[in-house]
Formats: sequence, C-alpha cells, structure tokens
Amino acid sequence: MRVLIAGGGVAGTVAAMALQLAGHEPVVFEAHPSGGADAGAFLVVMHNGMNALRAIDADSPVIEASFASTGMELVGPDGTTLGAHEFDRELDGPRTLTRAALYRALQQEAERRGIRIVHGKRLVSATDGVTATFQDGTTESGDVLVGADGLHSVVRTLIDPSAEPPRFTGLTVVYGYTRAEGFPAAPGIYRMVRGSRAAFGYTTAPDGATFWFARVPDSERSRAEIAAVAPEGWREFTHAAFADDPLPCAAIVAATGDDVRGGHSYDLPTTRVWSTSSMVLAGDAAHAASPAAGQGASMALEDAVVLGQCLRDLPDAPAAFAAYERLRRARVEKLVAASAGNDVGGERGWAYRHHLDWTARITA
Repeated sequence: MRVLIAGGGVAGTVAAMALQLAGHEPVVFEAHPSGGADAGAFLVVMHNGMNALRAIDADSPVIEASFASTGMELVGPDGTTLGAHEFDRELDGPRTLTRAALYRALQQEAERRGIRIVHGKRLVSATDGVTATFQDGTTESGDVLVGADGLHSVVRTLIDPSAEPPRFTGLTVVYGYTRAEGFPAAPGIYRMVRGSRAAFGYTTAPDGATFWFARVPDSERSRAEIAAVAPEGWREFTHAAFADDPLPCAAIVAATGDDVRGGHSYDLPTTRVWSTSSMVLAGDAAHAASPAAGQGASMALEDAVVLGQCLRDLPDAPAAFAAYERLRRARVEKLVAASAGNDVGGERGWAYRHHLDWTARITA
C-alpha cells in the first residue's frame, strides 16, 4: 500500500518507519519548510516512548541527540523538598531533548532508511480515494491517509466534521534555556517546583545548560495573539508568576535571554471517530494530553508502532484501523484524563511499564 502521512513530527515520522518495516510504501508530507528547526520547546521521551522506538530499532538516534534523567524531586513554595522519585533503572529513559532535535533525529533516520519526506506541504483536504490536496495546490494519491498532523488536525475534521475541538486547559506553558550560573543545579533530575501561583520545572544538561518550563494559569487568547508575543513578553509573563516566591524560579527566568517561548496548553479528552475506511489518526491528532504527565511524545510513538503492526498483520485498512483503535483508545484516554488531573504520580507505573514487541502478531 502507498500510505500518505500528513505530518512529519513524532507520530508521522515513526509511523513511516513502522509502515516501511510492515512492507508498505510511506510518504511523509510535512507542513514546515525545514526539518523542525522552528519547533522550539523541549520534551521528554519517557521509558515507554523509548521502548516503542527500540521496537523498530530507531532508539539510537534519539539517545545520541538527548541526555538522560534519573529521577524527579518535588519542591514546595517555601523551598522545602517534599519528595523524590528515582526512575526505574530497569527501563531505558527518560531522554530530554529539544523538539527540533527530536524531529531532526527521526527525520534523518527515516530518510536514511529510504523514506521520502516532503517539506512545505500543508494538507488542506483529501478524498476517501485517497487524493490529498495541499496548500500549494499540488495533490498526491495513495491507498490510505494517516493524520499525524497534530492538535489542530485537518484529517480529524475530514474524518468527522463535527469532531470536538481541542479543549483549553487553563494553562500557558513557557519553555526556556539559560547557561547562567548562581542557582541550584539539577544534574540528572527534574526539579519540580510548586510555586504559590504556578508550577515550574527544570533540569541541568551535561553541558551546564538549564532547561526549564513553567505552567501558568491563564485566560485563553487567540492563536494570533500568542504568536505575536516576543521573548521579552514571555520572560515578563513567567517572571511575574514566581516573583513573590522564595525559590530560584524567578532568578532562572530572569537569567534567560531570548531563547524562551510559550503557548497555551490544550487537550483532547476523547475523539469520537478515529478512522474511515481510508483515513486514520495518530498522536496528538487523536488524543492530545496536557503536558503534566510528559507523555505526549511517548504515546505518539506507541501509536506509530502499533499502527504499523496492525497494517502489517490484518487483511485490509478498515480491519487494521479497528484493531489499532481497540488497542490504543482506552490507554491514551486514561493518560489524557490523568494528565488533566495532574495525576503524575498515579499514572507513572502503568504508563511507563509498557512494552511493545514488533514481532508480536495482531489479530482482529
């Protein structure tokens, strides 16, 4: 089968690798003109995400582009350590890297395997045929279309024009990087801080850089308004959320230059329809979660591998899509709900200890 994949991010690129292993011909169409250099935040690929990559022998490029964390530490508003958790050493992960680095690593690995990735192709419509039409007026034909086109998925609305839109979580998330010194370092761990008005987390990379993020309660603004905020605006917005707390958060933000950006947090508690006879959703297009559990990328990686297995083992696309949804829906909706409730501790064991075996056969 010739498989058109809308979206060259985590879900789309890894789905292409899995589908190629399954004997199909995937082609990835990525809206951005580059390999992800404009995807500025950082993320964590958790144990289960690394396991999914390993299932298709794609973990090495991500390991090379990232650094490891061994645990988490929780700090209260007064600076008191409230608890600590060491990640299971029997499981590989988690790995921290910028989203841009992850995109580059995955896309380069896909291209090394002979998979075609076409940049600057933003999907605008598609027929059940499947013929996909892009913003530049060009078209491509295939047997099925995988919608790995993210939170604001076009494919989701093609599959179900009445699909619920993403839900604003009431939070704005800001990410930043600084090499400044003078505050407590967190090498090898994520130090999670509960401020009086917002949440903050940071880790220290092996080269001394501090990777930090903040989750700040906020009112919803338009996508255009958010896009117009300059780095200075994000620094001021975040600094104000921690200015009265006796913590290093405000100092870390103040020490950050222009390498800071933010955006609203959205989720998709449920997507009623995941597929038609020739289209199917993967990753955030089907089940976006708030960032509290740090599982967005990892669940997308799981989707990609399972979708490849289903399209390998079942006789036609509708049967494969039905099996894929059966295997994935309950797990990802549980994760979205846990993340929305900030139930990071509650989700940890069942989410992390998830093993995918590429050789396992999928039945209807």
